[in-house]
Amino acid sequence: MSLSEWLNGKRNTYLKKNINTINLQVPEGLWVKCDKCGFLMHYKVLHKNLKVCPECEHHFPTSSQDRIQQILDKNSWIPINANLASTDPLGFSDRKLYGKRLQDMKAKTGLYDAVQTGLGTINNINVALGIMDFRFMGGSMGSVVGEKLTRLIEKATKNKLPVIILCASGGARMQEGMLSLMQMAKISSALHKHQKERLLYLTILTSPTTGGVTASFAMLGDIIIAEPNALIAFAGRRVIEQTIREDLPDNFQTSEYLFNHGFIDLIISRVNLKNQLHQILRFYQKSKKLKD
Repeated sequence: MSLSEWLNGKRNTYLKKNINTINLQVPEGLWVKCDKCGFLMHYKVLHKNLKVCPECEHHFPTSSQDRIQQILDKNSWIPINANLASTDPLGFSDRKLYGKRLQDMKAKTGLYDAVQTGLGTINNINVALGIMDFRFMGGSMGSVVGEKLTRLIEKATKNKLPVIILCASGGARMQEGMLSLMQMAKISSALHKHQKERLLYLTILTSPTTGGVTASFAMLGDIIIAEPNALIAFAGRRVIEQTIREDLPDNFQTSEYLFNHGFIDLIISRVNLKNQLHQILRFYQKSKKLKD
């Protein structure tokens, strides 16, 4: 037996005896396990694939900042009303003061509220883009979300730009009461003026899109797009079943079910979204030129 073979044998014996006590220093977050299929991947693989599992195409939650980088051309993003922030008009308190909750969310996410709005380009085509962020109080629609989206749509109408709104929301923000519900009508009114100018409006529904957002601007798009297996609903399953007194299919609030029943127009993977949006925008530009 050679010296190297003897040393390898000693090393293997040591490892077998001590494998359970060896502390491997693996940095937290280095490996990510898919929630749907259990596939284990390095975090760089997931990020390179736009946070879509390469094995089963499960779409992981992602931030509004990531969405900007995924959809728009590099360095084309120009934010609008970025510092607009909510106050506490009702002095609302549940387990925590609403004002304190807003401060905590701002510190945690780096955002002033649950939507980012701005102008940018998709393969050199100018668009007005609003991106909701579920990390900020579940993407709930309060006064600031409504105001920012309304101002974005009005600016797009003035500058003859198509509007794209990416939805991710639990619905209207209960801490602002009736003020949050008023945003549904305000945004819809701005969209009506945008439509009268024969301008394109696209909505992209991600998981989840629910409540007052679904009941208003999310479903008003000229073309309604959804990510695969997204949860899209107005009310919860139990509320609906108790109301209509019928059992509902397990998948009735998924984008696939809604597509099959005509509620949405397209299901597009996040990986292909930018290119598909570009094709739609180009088709719109050509058809508008022919009409003009």
